[in-house]
Amino acid sequence: MLMKVTPFKELLDQYSFVLFDSYGVLKNYEGIIDGVAETLQYIRTDSNTYRILTNDASSSPGRLSEKFKRGGLEISDHRIITSGMMARSFLSTKTIEGKVLYLGTESSSAYVLEAGKERLSAADYAPDMLDEIGCIVFLDDEGYDWHHAMNTVVNILRKRSIPTIVANSDLLYPVRQNEVSIATGALARLVEQVLGRKFIHFGKPDVQMFAHAYADLQEGNPDLQKQDILMVGDTLHTDILGAIKFGIDTALVLTGNTTEESLEVAIGSTGIQPDYVCHSIAF
Repeated sequence: MLMKVTPFKELLDQYSFVLFDSYGVLKNYEGIIDGVAETLQYIRTDSNTYRILTNDASSSPGRLSEKFKRGGLEISDHRIITSGMMARSFLSTKTIEGKVLYLGTESSSAYVLEAGKERLSAADYAPDMLDEIGCIVFLDDEGYDWHHAMNTVVNILRKRSIPTIVANSDLLYPVRQNEVSIATGALARLVEQVLGRKFIHFGKPDVQMFAHAYADLQEGNPDLQKQDILMVGDTLHTDILGAIKFGIDTALVLTGNTTEESLEVAIGSTGIQPDYVCHSIAF
């Protein structure tokens, strides 16, 4: 049975804190989604507050804040929590002997530097550097040649037992209406399948970002409970599943990966049931 569509504004009367996914909720291939700026302004002036949880590990929160501003949204970097931040936290607390080989743009590799580690792009790797590599991290699907990088990683991991991190587990992302592109998680999954290994994954649907956001919100709201928080996303198997695993309520919007036409089939085939469905977060 198709779920009832609830106006998003009604949900703000039930929850004091909202976690938003970025792509498909706030913006899409055309830019900022209609009505989003007004909704965020309302939340800022009302009693609610929010954070952005994104699997985008291509840029720092500061850079993402700048991108939002160019699109017309004023979102300060302290509100943005990325999967790259979770990977950075892991790298900064682990003893890694050697360089971190990264797959991504130079901008994305800032997370490696911020963790205090020496970085090396997969594009710059040569076979005589094998013993210099202490860790591998998948950050972005751009900035390197996929064929060369995949072969590089496979050959390193056949010879070395070193940590391998996937900062973004997304398999696909939309680039325009009815067209998608392969994302970082799909590239990592290919290598996992080839080698028969399981890497260390961050980003939704894993719960690290949700736990980070919860701790962040609790700093100014010590009485905060999980039932006070709503997660808003456009993708069942990342945004919604991750929030369910963490134990908070969910709202699925129809402005991104899940459309009104695909909703019933998507829920039925995955078994992932959001608490609410909204056309968008616009009022």
